[in-house]
This record gives sequence, C-alpha cells and structure tokens, in this order.
Amino acid sequence: MPTASYLSKFLTGLLFIALWSFPPELAGQALPEKPLVFHVELAEDIMPPAWRTMKRAMEEADAAGADVIVLSLDTYGGMVNLADSISQRLLHNKALTLVYIVNNAASAGALISLSCDSIYMAPSAQIGAATVVDGTSGEAMPDKYQAYMRAKMRSIAEANGRDPDIAQAMVDEDIEIPGLIEAGKTLVFTSNEAVTNGYCEGIADRWQDILPMAGISDYTLAQYEPTAVDRMIKFLVNPVVSGILLMLIFLGIYAEMQSPGIGFALLAAAVGAVLYFAPHYLDGLAANWEIALFITGLIFIGLEVFVFPGFGISGVAGISLVVTSLVLSMIGNDWFDFQYAAVQDVIRSVLVVVIALLGSIGLAITLLGSLTASPLLNKLVLSESQERERGFTVDSFPSRSELSGRQGIAATELRPSGKVDLDQARYDAMTQGEFIARGAEVEVVSVKGNYLLVKAV
Repeated sequence: MPTASYLSKFLTGLLFIALWSFPPELAGQALPEKPLVFHVELAEDIMPPAWRTMKRAMEEADAAGADVIVLSLDTYGGMVNLADSISQRLLHNKALTLVYIVNNAASAGALISLSCDSIYMAPSAQIGAATVVDGTSGEAMPDKYQAYMRAKMRSIAEANGRDPDIAQAMVDEDIEIPGLIEAGKTLVFTSNEAVTNGYCEGIADRWQDILPMAGISDYTLAQYEPTAVDRMIKFLVNPVVSGILLMLIFLGIYAEMQSPGIGFALLAAAVGAVLYFAPHYLDGLAANWEIALFITGLIFIGLEVFVFPGFGISGVAGISLVVTSLVLSMIGNDWFDFQYAAVQDVIRSVLVVVIALLGSIGLAITLLGSLTASPLLNKLVLSESQERERGFTVDSFPSRSELSGRQGIAATELRPSGKVDLDQARYDAMTQGEFIARGAEVEVVSVKGNYLLVKAV
C-alpha cells in the first residue's frame, strides 16, 4: 500500500513538471516530435486578393497536414468582412496558429492577429487602431459598425485568453483603462507594450526566431508559394498593365467605329477586355453586374455606329457605361456602396482609366492614320482602290472643290458631325457647332480636307 502511494505521488510530480515546463501556447495541442510548420506571408491591405491568398494557403496547409501555421503579417487594415472570414479560418483551424507582425497589424490586421493562438512581433512593430472607418472619406463609421467590431474583438480576445477590455479599447476611443489609455484615444501597442499587457508572447527579429520561443526546435518547413495563375493575376492587376489593357480596349473600339465590321480591331479589344476583367473577377473585385455594364455599354456604342450614325444619346450612354464599369472593376465596392473601398483605391482606379483614355485618344490621333503603312497590318485592312483601268466602274462625281455653295439633305443628324447627301452621293460633313436634324436642307460652306463644312438652309 505505501508503495502504491509513493508511486502515485511520483507520477503526480512528473505530470506537474511536464505541465509546468510545457510552453503555454502549446497547451492542449500535442505536436509530433518533428511537426510540419507551414509559413505564409501576407503583406497587403485586407482586400479580396488577400482573402484569396489566405484561403488558398490555409487549404494547402490543411491538405499537407500542417501542425503549425506561421503567418507573417504586415497590413494597415482593409475590409472588415474579409478580415472576419480570415479570422474564422484561423480560430477554427486544427493546427497551432502563430502570427509574426513584421511592421503593422492595424485595424483589420489587429482582428486577424488576435485570432491566432500566439502573437509575436518585430522590435518596431505595432498592433491596434481597429476603429471601423469609411473607405472613401476616412471618417469613423456610425456606432452600429463600431459596436460590431467591439464585440468581435472582445469575443476573439476572450477565446484566446486575452484581456477583452484592451481589445475593445483598440476599437472604441471612449474606452478608458486607468494607467493604460485615456478616453478620446484609440489604443495602439508597441511591441514592448504588447508584451507587458499580455498581447504578445515575444519579440523577434525574424519569423524563424519565434519557433524556439513556442517550443518548436526540430521541424519540417513548408512555404506557401503563389501558383503561376496567382503570379499572372498579380501581374495583370498591376495599375500599369491594367492601363495598357485599357488603351488596347479603347483603341480597338475606336478603330472599329472608324471601319465597322468584325476584324482585327474588334479582336484586339475583346482580348484586352478578357485580360482586364478576368484577373479582377478572380480577385473578387469585378462583379458580374459590372461586366454586364461593360457589355451593355458596347451594345449602345454599336447601336450608335450601325443603327443611329452620328454622335447622340446612345453613344454618350455607351461610353459612360464602359468607363464606369472599368473604374468599378478595380474597386472593392458592393454595388454602389463604397464604405469598404479605400479612398486611395478609388482615386487610383479613376486615374488609371482617365489616363488610359487620354493616352488612347493621343495614340489614335498620331498612329491610326499610318497603320496601313505597316507591312504587317496593311494585310488586315483594305488599302487598294477600285480604278477604272483595272476594269471597275467608277461613278462620276464632281470634284470636292466644286461642292461649295451647293445644297443637299442631311442624311444623319449633325451633332456637329454626320453625313449629307449631295447629287446622289454621300459625304462626311460637319457644322460650325450647330445641330441639324436628319432630313433638313443644308448648304456647303466650304470643303475642309475629306469633309464638308455645312450650314442649315
């Protein structure tokens, strides 16, 4: 009996020593002797591309059977709904989750960090400032949004054994914690302050250095690497590349308007549109309705070219729809709700489209007139004339210099450009700014190159 008592006390002591020496962040999670550590980097705003990266990375980690997931994080924040999605994946992941804050974990980044089992920070890193703000104005959102974020931060902090009042003070500037934060300020921790207040398990110069701190010395490392598709998407959504694709779209549409028919210009515009919309769609920025808006705009432009020649309501509406869809496809908006779209993203999107449009106009003026001289492109356009000597019948029209003073009929509306009929022939015409309705009588004022300057009779 005494032997059994001594054995019981001995085993109890061994259990106490094991629990005391076991790193707190590994408590409740028995890791194998050589765990698989899966590392992923996230150094961008929490927007659809970031959510796509984290979703794919965590799916890959689960498929590989990762025991530990290390997230190297550097973000100023982003969309709360996407940060919440990432947070839930981290909270309910069976692997041990460690976050290493490289520089900033602000706003949505603070929510993601608190969702991990352990937090580690670089010496100069910061965490906090999780107030929900309007993406377009930068102003704090109404209290119903702040209330949701406060509750979310509190619940996640409680779930991982951290002080919920501190988490709430990172959202609400009205929260006061004596000796820590006074009312009227939003709480932000430096790395040392985070350690002191239980919001950081350690400070390290590199993410690799946090593993020994977590009691992991011998491990197998796997690194999340973007796929070829991911790299291609990242390349295509670059503002410079997007601008070039937009110019291809604009130039293709313009060239098609100048020479209606299904040809090289239309094909170039279609390829540009696919390469522009596809990566933004896969990144969750371009929605179905925005693509439909673009197609509707093209239909209106087509009506203007083929059905209602001239430049009227259909053309203006079509161009407006096309430009609007191109701008919105680069922004993380929800229909016409831009509260989660950062103001810099909106400005950047507008500038990319406007610069591309202006650049296309400049190129159209300087280059399109000489395209037929290209050895490659002259095979794609009609460059030969129907000459009498080659057997073609050519109607005899008066020379253009003799048309001054003659009268005819407006074949289309002149706004101020359009078509007029003179002596059973049709000519390009333009007014001096006035509007002339279709079917009205006109008089040729003068001949200007390849068009006639006309006025109403």
